[in-house]
Amino acid sequence: MSEKTKLIQPRTLKGFRDYLPEAMMPRERLIDAAKQVYRSYGFAPIDTPALEYAEVLSGKGSDETDRQMYRFQDHGGRDVGLRFDLTVPLARFAAQHVGTLGTPFKRYHVASVWRGENTQRGRYREFMQCDFDTIGTKSLVSDIETALVIHDLMRAIGFEGFQMRVNNRKVLSGVLEKLDLAEKSTEVLRALDKLTKIGREKVAAEMIAAAGATAEQADQVLKLAEVSGSNAEILKQLEPLVAGSETGETGLSQLRDLLDATSAVGVTDARLAIDVSIARGLDYYTGAIFETFLDDLPGIGSVCSGGRYDNLASLYTKEQLPGVGASLGLDRLLAAMEELGLIEKVSTPAPVFIPYFDEQSLNAYLVLASQLRAAGIGVEIYPEAKKLGQQLKYADRRGFKIAIIAGDRELAEGKCQVKNLAAGEATDESLADGAAAVITRIKEILASP
Repeated sequence: MSEKTKLIQPRTLKGFRDYLPEAMMPRERLIDAAKQVYRSYGFAPIDTPALEYAEVLSGKGSDETDRQMYRFQDHGGRDVGLRFDLTVPLARFAAQHVGTLGTPFKRYHVASVWRGENTQRGRYREFMQCDFDTIGTKSLVSDIETALVIHDLMRAIGFEGFQMRVNNRKVLSGVLEKLDLAEKSTEVLRALDKLTKIGREKVAAEMIAAAGATAEQADQVLKLAEVSGSNAEILKQLEPLVAGSETGETGLSQLRDLLDATSAVGVTDARLAIDVSIARGLDYYTGAIFETFLDDLPGIGSVCSGGRYDNLASLYTKEQLPGVGASLGLDRLLAAMEELGLIEKVSTPAPVFIPYFDEQSLNAYLVLASQLRAAGIGVEIYPEAKKLGQQLKYADRRGFKIAIIAGDRELAEGKCQVKNLAAGEATDESLADGAAAVITRIKEILASP
């Protein structure tokens, strides 16, 4: 390199991050768990381009998502934008391919999205969403199934202390109709969605300023959002508030039926609770809406959110394509798990490490590693002949659970040493019968807590 060549400082853009192996390992485990749950309900994978025509994306979320969108002209002079979520591209996708897909169509999509927003704890400008949706039906069965998928998803990830909170946009809309605020519902609901973040007084002020509501109207909306108690008690309190509004009464009925169904399969009030303050800031929601919070870390916000949207695809097709689904906030959930000490710090996906002693033993190591991999056990062979202590330091740094030590003497006797690195204990095992004894011992160690 010339002395005049200026080195480029290695750095990342604000709001973006690199993922080292110890961060990617738990990330991939969560993704794998999510995919397994989605598939168990019959959801199939799809993918869409990161870039869309700007007209596909703009005006589909909210004024805020429009401001946050990364939008520019490509080399062909086309007005394009990076997707800010996976739901709007799904609406375009479904409208474009519905003839081939048929309905109802159930899909999951795991991919990155981009929003130029202020960064905060567990939130970046590029982040990954793990979405699942059912397109082409208004059936309440799909709303119920959405709640059950979220429930199973959180448990599959390893959480028992969580609560899904549910509301229905129709209940909110019904109350707004009775308050003569129906035409300003978007502004009112956007303000209401900030209740936990900015508090009652600021939300009321925003309703008055942005929606033209009177102080009395804003107070009535906030009183609705502050209804509390058990699910049965909340349903009872909501009855007079929506009485006389067909929209509101329909929403209340749907809420009741959803809770009855989920309760029938064992989801308790502690796991699924009505929260009338939930409005969801995105404009496209029309029915059931969901947010999920961790009992031990509620301040980090919802880690899995979604709801029903019956009109989103109407901009792309005359055919009605209602939908319902939710999105797992992968990065936010990982930040929560790290804060709670639930992430194991390892940077290797292989649990077994084989130190390298000399070139003459290499084939024996390769044969042994092949036998273990055939048994479904990941193995890494160190590539250089160094002192055993140095190699074991490498193994400890990477987070290997087991080391198989086989020098000239062990190989000559047809055996090896299987060492549990965490416990510091080792046993001699035979290499006969396709290393059956070694495989059994490894599985015992991996199965132990």
